[in-house]
Amino acid sequence: MSGSSQPFIPFTRPSFNQETIEAVSEVLRSGWVTSGPKLAEFEASLSTFFGGRPVRCFANGTATMKIALQVAGIGANDEVITTPISWVATSNVILSVGAKPVFVDIDPVTRNIDLNKVAAAITPKTRAIMPVYLAGLPVDMDQLYALAKKHSLRVIEDAAQAFGSQWEGKKIGSFGDLVSFSFQANKNLTTIEGGCLVLNNPDEAKLAEKFRLQGLTRQGMDGMDVDVLGGKDNLTDVNAAIGLEQLKQLPTYQTRRAALARQYFDVIRAELKAAGLENLQLELPVENFTESNWHMFQVVLPLDQLNTDRAQVMTELKDLGIGTGVHYPAITGFTLYKNQGYKTSDTPIAERIGKSILTLPLFPAMADEDIGRIAKGLIGILQKYRKN
Repeated sequence: MSGSSQPFIPFTRPSFNQETIEAVSEVLRSGWVTSGPKLAEFEASLSTFFGGRPVRCFANGTATMKIALQVAGIGANDEVITTPISWVATSNVILSVGAKPVFVDIDPVTRNIDLNKVAAAITPKTRAIMPVYLAGLPVDMDQLYALAKKHSLRVIEDAAQAFGSQWEGKKIGSFGDLVSFSFQANKNLTTIEGGCLVLNNPDEAKLAEKFRLQGLTRQGMDGMDVDVLGGKDNLTDVNAAIGLEQLKQLPTYQTRRAALARQYFDVIRAELKAAGLENLQLELPVENFTESNWHMFQVVLPLDQLNTDRAQVMTELKDLGIGTGVHYPAITGFTLYKNQGYKTSDTPIAERIGKSILTLPLFPAMADEDIGRIAKGLIGILQKYRKN
């Protein structure tokens, strides 16, 4: 409960229409609720979305990334270059296949991995680059793939937050190497839990199928066989039915997210000016409306100009009935990684942004007036704690 008399605004909330509810009911009534015809239909629809590339779905986005690494043949003693600003699953899956994450600092403007610093991190053990598209904003794809080609590296795109994003008019996932998406509940397209992997050819797709179901290669009247070590990572028809309906709604959702993001830029700047805080170094996202899918709207608080910390700002926003999130602290600061010798000081930009980034509410069902309420609340708190 918040101290505000106004309705609480969460930082995100999925949208489900009546057609989605009916589609789920239809699957439940069919008697076939695990992986079946709806999953096949969903994968076919996703393949069409990505220009005909093979697509396989999984129980969650973490499994999707791990299987991408396995399909690429990455394992013990290999190194994978990635970013320290992401959900920890990005680096955890690298560890889980026996490889080593190598963290490269981020660009302070895009908050994505700084591709200009990647070459210096490449060693004879480097096998792949795993960029993350924070809040849906892709890296420079031309630079990424030129770098990978020059050094003969695989690219595993952690596009968990970038479904519907583009690069120079082409959908992320419609080109490139292995591209992983998440369909978790807060994503632009959700299946509640789930994810998909865009692959390069039918052989990779077949291998991904094996990894998602215990390595099974054959079953039926002639018996069965297993030839790789797989897991249990299949997506159900219930989830697939939700995904199919979400895919139909995606253009509407995307348009609304972009409209809300535009309002954020306009209203935050207006509130800063009205409060006499034009010189306050509140860092806004890259103002790009052709490539980002506006999965999240994040600001970086100017903590060195404030007599408070992020936790207090979040608490006071909650008291105003406004939910926020932190996406993300630097992975290298977690105990698991510190115990392996990683230090946040090795990536100082990520360390700073990880301590001061703040995710504001953004989801299609928000009302226009919510943006003004959020911006006014945030700027009021910053004004209150601004150092003299």
